[in-house]
Parts: sequence; structure tokens; C-alpha cells
Amino acid sequence: MMRQQEIINGITVTDENNNELGRSRRAAVKGIAQVVLSRITMAAPGMIILPIIMERLEKFTFMQRIRVLHGPLQVLLCGGFLLFMVPAACALFPQQCSLALADLEPELRDSIVAKHGDKVPYVYFNKGL
Repeated sequence: MMRQQEIINGITVTDENNNELGRSRRAAVKGIAQVVLSRITMAAPGMIILPIIMERLEKFTFMQRIRVLHGPLQVLLCGGFLLFMVPAACALFPQQCSLALADLEPELRDSIVAKHGDKVPYVYFNKGL
């Protein structure tokens, strides 16, 4: 929903010299898919591993006695996961992505070939965060 306009209108694609070539909906879809995948990777350990850790810890008698600390402990562990997973997830895909000219929409591909010939094998775009 947040990036719906990018899918509808496309995002700006450039050549290797950062010259604007047009707007591509396929580049927007690729960029948004990469962002979604990296955000899932970022949140998954806190949602999958943390409940397993807490279930195991709650079996110990000291954890049964100090139930008031379960919430702060979960927040601390979740913060620890995020501390390491945010940089790792952001590093999964480059910020400046590329897309082969053959993978673009036919009308955009034709306009690029008409203006630049075979000089532009790839287009580049910012995938966003």
C-alpha cells in the first residue's frame, strides 16, 4: 500500500552514468520485492527464535520466580536480534540495483534502444529502504 504509486507509475531508471532513461514498473516491482524480503529477514529471528528461547528459559525455577522480568527480558533479546539483523538484512541486496534491458517493459526498452542503441545493456535504479 505504501509504495503502490511506484508500481503504478514506475520508478526512475538510469544508465551507468546516472542519466535518466525513463520510468519502469518492473524495476519498481523488483525493488519492492527485495525490500520485503529483507524486512522479513530482519524480523524473522525475533519472531521465530525468541519464543523458543523464552519457552526453554521459563522451565527454570529462577525464571518462574521473577515473572515480572519476562517482558523486559523479551524486549532486550528482541533488541539484540535487531542489533545484528538490521545490518545483515540491509546488506542482502545492494541499494543501487540493476536490471537487464531485456527485462524492461517493451515500450521503455524500445525507447532506450532508439535513443542509445546497444550502449545500455543494463539500467540502474534505487530500490529504496
